[in-house]
Amino acid sequence: MKDLKLMVFQTDFGYKDSTVAAMYGVVKRVNRSLEIIDSTHELPQFDIWSASYRLWQAMRFWPEGTVFVSVVDPGVGTARKACAAMTEDGYYIVTPDNGTLTHVLKEHGIREVREIDETVNRLHDAGTDGTSVFHGRDLFGYCAAKLAANIITFEEVGPAYPVNEIVELPMETPDYEEGCIRGVIEIDDPNFGNLFTNIDTANALECGFRYGEHVLVTIQHEEETVFERKLLFAKTFGEVEEGSPVLYNNERMKLSLAVSCGSFVQAFQIGFGSDWKITLRREP
Repeated sequence: MKDLKLMVFQTDFGYKDSTVAAMYGVVKRVNRSLEIIDSTHELPQFDIWSASYRLWQAMRFWPEGTVFVSVVDPGVGTARKACAAMTEDGYYIVTPDNGTLTHVLKEHGIREVREIDETVNRLHDAGTDGTSVFHGRDLFGYCAAKLAANIITFEEVGPAYPVNEIVELPMETPDYEEGCIRGVIEIDDPNFGNLFTNIDTANALECGFRYGEHVLVTIQHEEETVFERKLLFAKTFGEVEEGSPVLYNNERMKLSLAVSCGSFVQAFQIGFGSDWKITLRREP
C-alpha cells in the first residue's frame, strides 16, 4: 500500500455522462487500492493550452513520484504520440504529446519521455480494442495505473524518444524594463473571474514596482486597446473597495487582475491567450 503512487487526473470530459467513472473503473481493475484524486474534469473542451497550464499549476505541491494523467485530446486516435514523461524533480505525467507538457517542460524540466507501447500497456480485456476515441480510459488511465501500482517500471512504458521532440505550444516571454513591463494574460480563474499574467512578481519588484502604489494597466487584444486604468498594486483584495479592480500577486507568484468580491472577466470582458497583451507602467 505505502509503495503505491498517488494518481491525479485532469480532463475536459465533464460529469454529464459516465466517462470519468469508466476511466476510474479501469484504474481500480488494475489495483483497487490506488488512490485517485481529481484535479479537474472541467477544462475547456479541446483547450490544450489550459491543460498545460493547469497541469503545471498544482504539480509542485504534490509528493515526488505522483502520477499525473492529463487528457485533453482533440487529436485522439491520430498520429500524435501517447506518452509518459518523467520530470527532473520526480513526477510522472501520462498524456497525449500534443502541447500539454509545455508549461511543465519550461518550469520543471523533463528528464525523459517514452511513447506508450499499446501492445502491452493498453486495456485489452474489455472488448474495446476496436475503438480509437477513448484513450483516456483504454490507454492513458490504464497505463498510468500500471505505473502507479508498480506493475511496470517507467522504462517498461515503452520506447524512449528525445525530449527535444516533445510538442510545445508557443509561450510568450515578458519584457522587463525599469518601471515598465510587457507580458500576456496567460489564463483565467474560472470560479472568481481573475486573470493571471505571465509576469513574475519578483521581477516586477526588481523593476521598481511597489505594493501600495498605483500602476497604469493597459490591455490590448489584437492590437486594440480594450482596457486602460490606474490600479492599486496590492497584496490582498481587501485593500480596495468591493467592486473595484486591483493588481495583485497571485498564489503562483505572478501578477494578476481581480475585482474585489467580483469578476474582472465579467466586468471588463477580458480573455486570455497570446493575443491578450498587457503593459504595466509605474506612475511617474
